[in-house]
Amino acid sequence: MDWKTFQALLSGVNKYSTAFGRIWLSVVFVFRVLVYVVAAERVWGDEQKDFDCNTRQPGCPNVCYDQFFPISHVRLWALQLIFVTCPSLLVVMHVAYREERERKYRVKYGKEAKLYENTGKKHGGLWWTYLLSLFFKTGIEIAFLYLLHFIYDSFYLPRLVKCNSKPCPNQVDCYIGRPTEKKVFTYFMVGASAFCIVLNICEIMYLIFKRIARVARQVKRQTRITVSHHNDCKNNACCNCHLPMNLLEIKPSLRIKEDMRASAPNLSWTP
Repeated sequence: MDWKTFQALLSGVNKYSTAFGRIWLSVVFVFRVLVYVVAAERVWGDEQKDFDCNTRQPGCPNVCYDQFFPISHVRLWALQLIFVTCPSLLVVMHVAYREERERKYRVKYGKEAKLYENTGKKHGGLWWTYLLSLFFKTGIEIAFLYLLHFIYDSFYLPRLVKCNSKPCPNQVDCYIGRPTEKKVFTYFMVGASAFCIVLNICEIMYLIFKRIARVARQVKRQTRITVSHHNDCKNNACCNCHLPMNLLEIKPSLRIKEDMRASAPNLSWTP
């Protein structure tokens, strides 16, 4: 697999990410992709060749290996890394869509015209795309951790496994090659995945709380403007006032005349 091309595709995500997102991307490439490429693939190597059973029965080692290792750890981790980084590409594609709309808008209305203040700023639809990508990444991480635990019944790798599947003549003992080294790498990859889940959850909470705080500031600012207009109307005897009449203080006599005029509009009333 060409991991350099994979890294180049995601390198643009950094400029649209928060601090948590940049840390997540660094952890993925340094502690997961780099460890996977440099060490994990070599540690596992040809797993079936290192899987040794105390029998010469043809087909027995193959059946026992398939029973205890239905899918290789390194291949499962490769799938996990691919799937867990794909949601980040949604953000890149959304930004590219915004840039294309911005280009067409400037062609139509002139170079000085702007459709977006900043095409990479997380507002509107891009904010939702970014948030959904975080939920997707967190769900994929959890799903693959559960799948790894479900397939092997735990994250622990034993030195010895017992097999009695056909065509084995009886119960045979099979030995896993380099079990301690593989166990260490399994725990490391699981820990890195769990840390990425924590980072994703922190980023989700950060985005939601930041959005709530911004909306609260906007509501507070709008309330202050409304109150200020109300006070100005009262101080200026309602001159140039744009507030609804029911929000203003009207003298009782004028209010009675207004009510009478509304009840009998065909009659002429003098002030």
